[in-house]
Amino acid sequence: MTTVAVIGCTHAGTFAAQSILQEHPDWEVHVFERNSTLSFLSCGIALWVGDHVSDPKKMFYSSPQALAAAGATMHMRTDVLSVDAAGKTLHAKDLETGEEKDYAFDKLVMTTGSKPVIPPIPGIDSEHVMLCKNWDHAMAIKERAKTAKSAVVVGSGYIGAELAEQFSLAGVKTTLVDAMDRVLANNFDEPITTQVEQEFEAHGVELALGQKVTKFEDTGSGVTVVTEKGEYTADFAILAVGFLPATELLKGQVDMLPNGAIIVDEYMRASVPDVYAAGDSATVFYNPTGKHDYIPLATNAVRQGLLVGRNIDKPTRAYMGTQATSAVQLYDLSLAASGLTKGGADRRGINVHLTELVDDYRPDFMLTTTPVTSLLAWDPDTREVKGGQFLAKADVSGAANVISMAIQAHFTIDDLANVDFLFQPNFDKPVYYVGAVAMKAAAEA
Repeated sequence: MTTVAVIGCTHAGTFAAQSILQEHPDWEVHVFERNSTLSFLSCGIALWVGDHVSDPKKMFYSSPQALAAAGATMHMRTDVLSVDAAGKTLHAKDLETGEEKDYAFDKLVMTTGSKPVIPPIPGIDSEHVMLCKNWDHAMAIKERAKTAKSAVVVGSGYIGAELAEQFSLAGVKTTLVDAMDRVLANNFDEPITTQVEQEFEAHGVELALGQKVTKFEDTGSGVTVVTEKGEYTADFAILAVGFLPATELLKGQVDMLPNGAIIVDEYMRASVPDVYAAGDSATVFYNPTGKHDYIPLATNAVRQGLLVGRNIDKPTRAYMGTQATSAVQLYDLSLAASGLTKGGADRRGINVHLTELVDDYRPDFMLTTTPVTSLLAWDPDTREVKGGQFLAKADVSGAANVISMAIQAHFTIDDLANVDFLFQPNFDKPVYYVGAVAMKAAAEA
């Protein structure tokens, strides 16, 4: 009998446990989770705050009962205190009873996920400074938003931008603070972020960009966020400045990136035999650069978790890597991207050329149409597609998936320009805007 210990059970842990039991129904799988819930879709927090969720219970796609029914031994509300990877034992504490116990395993799956970045800023422990990561955070934000008249959101990545949008639509006076000089600066390039900033300002959101927070001052009934350039007082603040791998249990025992992400190979194996990792606790292979990277996305976690089950007995199915494809809806703008932005390439020391095209998404003879801003990043030496970004008041999510496949297949801009895309006036023009921006890139090359 093979015994597997799965530590952490959100996306990667849930899918890893399911896939292991599916592949090896006779194995003993123990799942350790310090929370009382699992599989929470935190990407829905802002939507729930804005009353766009039919039932918050549907933000969980599995449950302890479902995994137990599949054959797992569930240890909910159990905190793993230490792990001996080489000795194949772990020490855990039942948070309900206080009982501590040692467990032996044959194989270990580290799916401990990530933790919010909490900078050492004075006053950050104020009760009026909130985090946005798990179910408990979601419930607290939802409750606070019911009566709040003002809020400061620190961090303008996807989570911060979505929260600021929903607060502003609910009539909450909102300030969005970020140390970078653009919103969504890690996700999109300037031609797109400028349009997003205009939408924020049109909806009354105060943008405090290029401003590093220096301290939080508790006012008793709220908090003042002090930056290098100003002060912003509100009923509460939300900190959304990023995530780090929660991998302290294996520190010094397996190879990691400097930020703590466990380095895994294409079969989800860590550097120690019989140790596997997936999701936000692990590295991904980033196809646009051909290197290991840290990109905490639920899509990566799900795919890696599934591969754990396929490969935990023997190498069977290799990881194909990721393009970090993602999308977000802000007001009536749809944004989608895959692969490298120009800014992301510059930060990595990679040379790419960025081609921009603004064109209506369907023919002008239609009663309505709307422009799409398309940005295509490509290698000027090899002509390979390295990334794409899209913004419109129409649904552009499918375009990001097209770019994702192009990157994974090592398409050149010439290949992409000659793909057989459909034409139908309800949906696009005779030349689909993805193909059109590729044609423009080929002409610029």
